Amino acid sequence: MAFLKKDAFGNYLLIKRWIIIVFGSITHYRFTMANRTLVSGAEHLKGLPDRRVLFVSNHQTYFADVAAMYHIFNHAKWNRYSGIDTYWPILFPRLNVYFIAAVETMKKGVLPRLFAYVGSVSIKRTWRAAGKNVDRNVDPRDVQKITTAIENGWVITFPQGTTKPFMPGRRGTAKIIKEYEPIVIPVVVEGFRRAFNKRGLLMKKRGCTLRVRIKPPIAYDPDENAQLIMDRIMEAIEQSERHYTPKRLVETRCV
Repeated sequence: MAFLKKDAFGNYLLIKRWIIIVFGSITHYRFTMANRTLVSGAEHLKGLPDRRVLFVSNHQTYFADVAAMYHIFNHAKWNRYSGIDTYWPILFPRLNVYFIAAVETMKKGVLPRLFAYVGSVSIKRTWRAAGKNVDRNVDPRDVQKITTAIENGWVITFPQGTTKPFMPGRRGTAKIIKEYEPIVIPVVVEGFRRAFNKRGLLMKKRGCTLRVRIKPPIAYDPDENAQLIMDRIMEAIEQSERHYTPKRLVETRCV
């Protein structure tokens, strides 16, 4: 029966839909009334297949960036590409969107656990855990989770693995691309760090201009060196050395 349908990870779609509607209503107010969100390049979402699409983005908060992308994707589902000002697409969301996140982040509190149900691909970071630097091998179970997500939907990942700007990208993203050969869409977000706290759950400022720029797919050869692919990604999401200027470190002003 329809209300018993599940996603690729065994989560009930009906529950996912209601979580998206509830939190989508809250974030819609924050993105369109308390602040202003400018979306450009959403037309690049036209004609994308329903699976094997990887969105690579810079990262400013744990959850607000992802929430904004969910709104954009929901609008694009209904051929609305100019912004996210309309409310009703929240009621009929795209349910096969997943985002890669650190498992420890998704276990910190009730809200992150609910977000995890919506679409988190929770993995163990190989370089950091519990606020300390570590050096551990990739968990094969995490690889399987990523495989499942890519094979069944759209996946959002943050190659830097941190909200700090202009940090180096992790080559695990390039390895994913070489292995699964998805369509790779770069996304640049701005203003979220100024408007929200680090976790993206609380507003720090109102009247901020939030920007989400979606760029054309990245051209790559899966046989080329992983570092070359990574360099191309970092350039596309404007986190390469060429884009590093003091001006870029200053967030958009808020009222």
